[in-house]
Amino acid sequence: MDHYIHDSDGSSSSSHQSLKSTAKWAASLENLLEDPEGVKRFREFLKKEFSEENVLFWLACEDFKKMQDKKQMQEKAKEIYMTFLSSKASSQVNVEGQSRLNEKILEEPHPLMFQKLQDQIFNLMKYDSYSRFLKSDLFLKHKRTEEEEEDSSDAQTAAKRASRIYNT
Repeated sequence: MDHYIHDSDGSSSSSHQSLKSTAKWAASLENLLEDPEGVKRFREFLKKEFSEENVLFWLACEDFKKMQDKKQMQEKAKEIYMTFLSSKASSQVNVEGQSRLNEKILEEPHPLMFQKLQDQIFNLMKYDSYSRFLKSDLFLKHKRTEEEEEDSSDAQTAAKRASRIYNT
């Protein structure tokens, strides 16, 4: 029996309830990074692989892009540079072209100044650690837990889902 019900207009506003989070995470790295719980699990995994700085850098760049205040941008840009990109960085990420990002650019930050580097790290995670994460015990355990929860609450959720269809 098919458990997944999509809203009649085809949007999936309730998809996070009907689609198990592990299924979403497995669908794409983008989905995983949009889900705070997914990010948490992925970070746990990367910590074990000693590459947590990649996802931290990616998240820092996401925050940076949303900033409007120039003073805040300068501080955040400096922080990103010192933490992830400088040769003395504590959590240095392995990107090409980081040497070209000199400290002068930090004085005149713009929202997309880290975009190329962020994309590189995204691809590095996507083709490397992400695929290993989906095979990891950490992920598979979480998936099993979800499936067990779903089995035990099937009767409840069926009723809830039915009521949700009529209450739209």
